[in-house]
Amino acid sequence: MAKSSVKQRYAVIGAGWAGCAAAMELARAGHSVTLFEAARTLGGRARRVEREKTVLDNGQHILLGAYTETLRLIKLAGQDPAELILTLPLQMRYPANSGGMDFLAPRLPAPLHLAWALLRAKGLLRADKLALMRFSTAMRTMGWQLYNDCTVSELLQRFDQTDRLNRLMWHPLCLAALNTPPERASARVFLNVLRDSLGASRRRASDMLIPKADLSSVLPDAAARYVEQHGGAVRTGAKVAALHALADGRWRLDDGGEDGAQYDGVIVATSSVQAASLLQGLQDARLDDAIDRMQAFTPEAISTCYLQYDASVHLDLPFYALVDTPQLQHWGQFVFDRGQLDASQAGLLAVVISASGYAAEQGHGPLAQAIAAQLAQVLQRPELAQPVWTQLITEKRATFACTPDLLRPGNASGMPGLLLAGDYTANEDRTQDYPATIEAAVRSGVAAARVVTTGKTAKQT
Repeated sequence: MAKSSVKQRYAVIGAGWAGCAAAMELARAGHSVTLFEAARTLGGRARRVEREKTVLDNGQHILLGAYTETLRLIKLAGQDPAELILTLPLQMRYPANSGGMDFLAPRLPAPLHLAWALLRAKGLLRADKLALMRFSTAMRTMGWQLYNDCTVSELLQRFDQTDRLNRLMWHPLCLAALNTPPERASARVFLNVLRDSLGASRRRASDMLIPKADLSSVLPDAAARYVEQHGGAVRTGAKVAALHALADGRWRLDDGGEDGAQYDGVIVATSSVQAASLLQGLQDARLDDAIDRMQAFTPEAISTCYLQYDASVHLDLPFYALVDTPQLQHWGQFVFDRGQLDASQAGLLAVVISASGYAAEQGHGPLAQAIAAQLAQVLQRPELAQPVWTQLITEKRATFACTPDLLRPGNASGMPGLLLAGDYTANEDRTQDYPATIEAAVRSGVAAARVVTTGKTAKQT
């Protein structure tokens, strides 16, 4: 966004990744920005927390090389992604003798890296490899676009994907990307992610990026510094209770302060639940469509179980995929060796469970014990059954269920000068819609900043 010749004053409510992206873009354009955050820690649903006197994240994340806007803003904020993020080639590697597979892409130009990985993959039968090859070829021919949406399971069945390939490749990828089980997940949105990673012309787009620093440090904290360095303000512990549209087209916020500040525009970058509540308080019929769409979302949970062992405990790889079999009390889907990301966390493993609503119902103690037993069995290391301590963190509203043809609001709220930003918003071009990821949040924040400053309205789809 080019610098504006007219400096205006904007408020951004919510300092998650969408809000931080919006605030940075506004500051970069030369505007005065005040960023409000109700919590004391920046980052929203991707932030650091402290448990057992250890700095953790509220959820273990994997980013992709295709997350171009996220990487751009990290650099814009003065951060070096190489210092903050471990970059690994595309892979789906299960522990040996655990019934999984070993799929590792070499650093060759795209799409040769995928062809070579498939040729050398262990644990897949010839029929599995041929099915994957057919699917990839068909999707490239279709431009990775699906005009009539369906579930991921229906798409995979349509293209004769094998049971083994579904279980070891498509099922975990769908859960990791959309946080929605394949039988309920949108095939169109899933293909958007595959297009920008597996189907990209740049091999690096398919790289898997694992944060080495805590999530708040990767961007939100640096974004706050950027805003302040550009004349803006960041207010933590400041909950905005209401919005007020003024007669002159400007805005005023009820935020517990007494300065009576007025703003030329407001970007609401909270969760969809909080955003709907703020919009309802305005009692304006123009907001009804956006509110209805936000209230129709079904939340999906993500759980991360941290298990601390002796500092000498480590895995052979930075992370492994795991076969989740709830019938056997095997809930974990991925396990990460935090010690390979941060030496100060030696012996700390993080196990992720996406779409974890049912798993979380088991309770902290039983679920953590089951995960420890799963690790001990599949990694064939009995000592992993007895961690020193465990910490289970469940984000009950981590994402929305990304179902077929889901109606999502755009950045435009329906009222001039009032924009929405968050991982739940729809792109103006529905073929670009992303699931509820960090990249989706960042893209939405950037788009909202551009809309509010140009006055152009985003299309409701």
